[in-house]
This record gives sequence, structure tokens and C-alpha cells, in this order.
Amino acid sequence: MRHTLSGITRRTALKLMAAAGGLALSGGAPAVRAEKSLRTREIPASGESIPVVGLGTARTFDVGPGEAERAPLYRVLEEFFAAGGRVIDTSPMYGTAETVVGDLLTEMKHPEVFYATKVWTRGERSGIRQMERSAERMRTEVIDLMQVHNLVDWRTHLETLERWKAEGRIRYLGITHYVNSAFDELARIMKQRDLDFVQLPYNLANREAADRLLPLAADRGIAVLVNEPFETGALFGQVGDMEVPPWAREFGAETWAQFFLKFILARPEVTCVIPATSDPQHMADDMRAGMGALPDAQQQERMVKLWESL
Repeated sequence: MRHTLSGITRRTALKLMAAAGGLALSGGAPAVRAEKSLRTREIPASGESIPVVGLGTARTFDVGPGEAERAPLYRVLEEFFAAGGRVIDTSPMYGTAETVVGDLLTEMKHPEVFYATKVWTRGERSGIRQMERSAERMRTEVIDLMQVHNLVDWRTHLETLERWKAEGRIRYLGITHYVNSAFDELARIMKQRDLDFVQLPYNLANREAADRLLPLAADRGIAVLVNEPFETGALFGQVGDMEVPPWAREFGAETWAQFFLKFILARPEVTCVIPATSDPQHMADDMRAGMGALPDAQQQERMVKLWESL
């Protein structure tokens, strides 16, 4: 369970905000009614801009074909697109997620999407077959970003991805990992190969990438996707029933989710953060983190001190 102001649950707080006019949650209409638009940042390799908050699908989109399972995810996507979202990150590792994404986007008549998925297998032929299936499942002819998932057989797959990029089958290529123990290898590959993206973990509880990989990405002109922004929910558990500090309003953080995400987005090297959720109200809340002000250096230090005091 995620927590927010005054020790009440995140869901309850969002309903109260809606009642006050901050979010419209009735009538099936998209919930985001933000006064400010969603920030965008440029992909260094091309100059193309993408929104700073995307959508991850690990665990949350691995569901069956039933209406009861998929209806909340459809509403998640409604909130996402209403707020200006585009980047959807998935993987064949995430069970049915690619298929669910493809099916739901087809129902929505294909809104503008930045498709990001991964190759997660060994061997050239196996990798090609898997990537072709991913495109079929997501019902797209061109995948915007194809990433080597957790560096599995990365040398083989990067060779394929370079060919596919030249052929126009993908637009960008990258590598991913989700644990700090892989940072040395991530750094070596970032230095050796021409990458468009790197995906890595970074959050208030796990700040190692700030000293090592984020500056390297900036130096090498590599866009950064941030996974595990809430440390698989552990950040919410740590703050428990605490109130969001009043000084967080200085940079527009009204909930803990916005507090945590704005900390990540305060780093200019971060191109996009990809929280995962199956809750439409949480999606609306997450998207607001990409709107309005971001904490400056002094405010970021204050956020770290607060976290370390818990």
C-alpha cells in the first residue's frame, strides 16, 4: 500500500484531491487535469523529445484475457495518455505484458506510443525470433527502443540491433539491468559501444548510479531510463504513515510518489522514469511528478537527509 498526506492511504488522498477539484475521477473521464504540462527531455542521439514519466509493465501487465483483469489496465493507459505519456516499457520476461499492451492499444486505436521492449534470450536466431514475436504481440511494425535485457548475451544481440537499426526495424538500441552489482559491466559497455539508451535502477534508497553511471551517460550522449523508482514499493513502506513534509510543496510534491519521482527527475541526465502500476489513480499521481517544478540541489540534499533519518 502506498501512503501520502496525513497518514491516509494514497488512494484516499487522491479521492480527497479529486473532490477539491484537483483530479476528476468520475464519469469514466481521464483523471489527470493538470495545470501544467508534462515535461519532456531530449534523447541525446537524435534530439527527439520524450515525456519524462513513462510506464513500466513488469508484474502489473502480466494478466490473462479476462475483462476483470484488463479493465483496470485500460484505465491506467487512459490516465497515462491523458497526462501526455508516450513511453511504455515492457519485455518478453514479463509474461503476457507485451500481448496485453498490444491488445489494449489496439482497442484505444493506437494513440501515439514510444514502444520500448527487450530481447532476453541467448543466440542470434533465438534473439531475432523473440524480437519478431515482440513486434507481433505489440502490433507494431517498428519498435522504437529495443534493449538487451539484463545484459543477457549482449555482444550477440547488439550486433543484431545495430543491423536492425540500420534497416529501420528499430529506432534506438540500448542495454538494461536492475541490480547495482551489474554497474561495472554496464559502465564498460557504455564506454565501448555506441548506445542510444541505458536502463538502470536509481531512487532515494539506491543512489549509487548518481556517482557512477549518470555522469557517464551524459558524457557518452546516452539517454537514461530509470527502473525501480520505488524500490519495488519499499520506499512507501519506509515512510509508513508519515506526512509528506510541507517544504516538498516548494517543488510541487503533494504525495510520496511525487516526492520520490521528482527526486529522480531532478537529475538532468535522467531522460525518463518508468514506474509500474495497475491502479489508474496511482498512474495519475505518478504522471503529476513530471509536471511543474523539480527540486534544486539544496532541496535534493534535504530530501536525502530526510530519507537517511528514517
